[in-house]
Amino acid sequence: MQGKVISIVGPTGSGKSRLLADIECLAQEDTPTKRQILIDDEILDDEARFNLEGKLVAQLSQNMNFIMDITVEDFLTMHAKVRLGKEIENEKAIIAKCFSMANELAGEKFTLDTKVTQLSGGQSRALMIADVACISSSPIVLIDEIENAGIDRQKAIKCLAKSEKIVIMSTHDPLLALNADKRIVIKMAELVKL
Repeated sequence: MQGKVISIVGPTGSGKSRLLADIECLAQEDTPTKRQILIDDEILDDEARFNLEGKLVAQLSQNMNFIMDITVEDFLTMHAKVRLGKEIENEKAIIAKCFSMANELAGEKFTLDTKVTQLSGGQSRALMIADVACISSSPIVLIDEIENAGIDRQKAIKCLAKSEKIVIMSTHDPLLALNADKRIVIKMAELVKL
C-alpha cells in the first residue's frame, strides 16, 4: 500500500471528515460513529494507539493555525530534531529539501526567516505537506479537502506518494478522486462503494 492514494468522496455532510477523524485516532468503537479501525486486520490496544513515538497517522486538516512566533527554519529544525532524533547527520539537507518542496507547492513563495504566524493558509498547508513528506515517519497521511488549500494539489499528492506514504484524502475534486488508486464512496455516513 505504500505510495498509494485513496480518495474518499461523497456530498457535503456525508461523513468524509468524520471517517478521517476515526482513522486519525485509530477508533476502537469509542467515537460517535462506533467504528473500529484495524491495522493489518488486528485490533490495537491503547499502548499502540497512543504511542507518540511510532505515530502511525499524520493529519493535515483544512485549517493550519500556528501559535508559536518562530521562523520557518526554526520550525523545520525543531520538527526534524523531534521526529528524526537529536543527532541528525544531514539536518541541513533535510530542512533545505523540505523548504524547497514547500515553496514548490505554495502559490506565493516565502523565505526561511518568515515567521510561521505570517504564512498564508496556502503557505501553511504547503509547509505542513512538505514537513510530512520529508520529516514525518508516519506511514499514513490523512488530508481533508486538499482542494481548499491554495496549493498545487496534484504535486502535493505526488510528493506524499513518492515519500512512500499511504495518502487518504477526502475530496470534492473529481480529478483528484479519479486519479487516486482507490476510491471510497460515502453516502449519509455509510460506505456505499469501495
